[in-house]
Amino acid sequence: MIVSEDLEVRVGARTLLNAPGQHLRVQPGDRIGLVGRNGAGKTTTMRILAGESEPYAGKVVRSGDIGYLPQDSREGNIDQTARDRVLSARGLDRIKASMERQQELIETGTDAERNKAVNKYSRLEEQYYALGGYEADSEAARICDALGLPARILDQQLGTLSGGQRRRVELAQILFAATAGSGRSQTTLLLDEPTNHLDADSITWLRDFLSKHEGGLIMISHDVELLDAVCNKIWFLDAVRGEADVYNMGWKKYLDARATDEQRRRRERANAEKKASALKQQAAKLGAKATKAAAAKQMLARAEKMVAATDEIRQADRVAHIQFPEPAPCGKTPLNATGLTKMYGSLEVFAGVDLAIDKGSRVVVLGFNGAGKTTLLKLLAGVERTDGEGGIVTGHGLKIGYFAQEHDTIDPAKSVWQNTIDACPEAGEQDLRSLLGAFMFSGEQLDQPAGTLSGGEKTRLALASLVSSRANVLLLDEPTNNLDPISREQVLDALRTYTGAVVLVTHDPGAVRALEPERVIVLPDGTEDLWNDEYMEIVELA
Repeated sequence: MIVSEDLEVRVGARTLLNAPGQHLRVQPGDRIGLVGRNGAGKTTTMRILAGESEPYAGKVVRSGDIGYLPQDSREGNIDQTARDRVLSARGLDRIKASMERQQELIETGTDAERNKAVNKYSRLEEQYYALGGYEADSEAARICDALGLPARILDQQLGTLSGGQRRRVELAQILFAATAGSGRSQTTLLLDEPTNHLDADSITWLRDFLSKHEGGLIMISHDVELLDAVCNKIWFLDAVRGEADVYNMGWKKYLDARATDEQRRRRERANAEKKASALKQQAAKLGAKATKAAAAKQMLARAEKMVAATDEIRQADRVAHIQFPEPAPCGKTPLNATGLTKMYGSLEVFAGVDLAIDKGSRVVVLGFNGAGKTTLLKLLAGVERTDGEGGIVTGHGLKIGYFAQEHDTIDPAKSVWQNTIDACPEAGEQDLRSLLGAFMFSGEQLDQPAGTLSGGEKTRLALASLVSSRANVLLLDEPTNNLDPISREQVLDALRTYTGAVVLVTHDPGAVRALEPERVIVLPDGTEDLWNDEYMEIVELA
């Protein structure tokens, strides 16, 4: 159970949320969708509810077990296997290791050591049994398989896994901890974009799991089908008012209620504008008379307040104007890759991949999770080096723009402004301010550390950095992740109109349709083929 008390959330001087009293409560059986525009404070609020950071004012009272999946999860010892990471959710990895140590003492120790080890082994075994240890391995494997982590992955070290696989291991660990066998089925789950990196079958399984979860749930997601199927309450964070509206209803009824609220607000805006205009006209007439100057001034002040209120409503309707850069001139084949190979220790991800990116070409990279799609883009971007004898041949005029799905191109310790300057060192200050304004960054937000941005805001910042680059080859790794529906449509429009070359990795069928690809590369074999609509069937599974 989680209860907030007079909660206030700020970033710098900007108030994201003001929730007086016990406005936000999570109890067993509550399945809450935490929604709002990018930058409304969803991720920041979730971190505070999870106890990962402190609110500006007020407090959060927690009771019972909490399972928190952050948006950028980088947990775990990279030398630990995926299986042990999942089992660690119940402490089974430590108990099992201790049991193995006692077993060694029983076999090799002195009589005194052996007797002590037998007693300790018995206590550990009782604890292991109580936590479902003997069934746990198969249970953990079942959850992992449902999330797209087959058995061959489970014995690999975390450091050898892709970013998407690492995140699915973290999700598996949290869900494993909350299953009935753990005795913690009342766990409150806090999940920030849990469907990132999941294929369609895994999303279907997750939807069923969450619908049956007996504990509380707060979920941030832009997957409206998931919200509709799972949630029985909606918390809407209003970015303008800095308030949370609580709707004790499912997704579809919430949408109807929100539509009614928006119509009411627009009527209020129209009425306020009409009254403000009338007051200004009356003030102008009175102002002409010296004896009425004070009354005229009061009328103008009232009119300005009404105008300010309507400006706030307009601000809520603002959207980022996302577009990709006008590509710089280049040769016929600006980027050519031959024999690209990637190994993690003795594990081969892919080998001998050849790829020629012609001017203006449009390519989609497909493959199962862990096939090396993100790794291929990193090799093309020069972020990582090939392990074979192959390499990258740079053509005339090549300018690469790389968008990393984990936002690796953003320095979390630097401000929004400094990150933009670093990405666009040749651009003028006013041009950069105009650019950031188009991507909805202005005022005090420019000084905000990039590490405190939400996932959607980081996506917008990374995309903004591409615009001034004049890139003629864009390497885009899941560019629609974490975006609200309006911002996502902006990215899709940008894809449709961009005239340079694009290499795209995505689970989003809409992004593929917007790109209208000419070719497809299928990993790990590196097979190249002309695009046809049959490949669309495997985009969500890739």
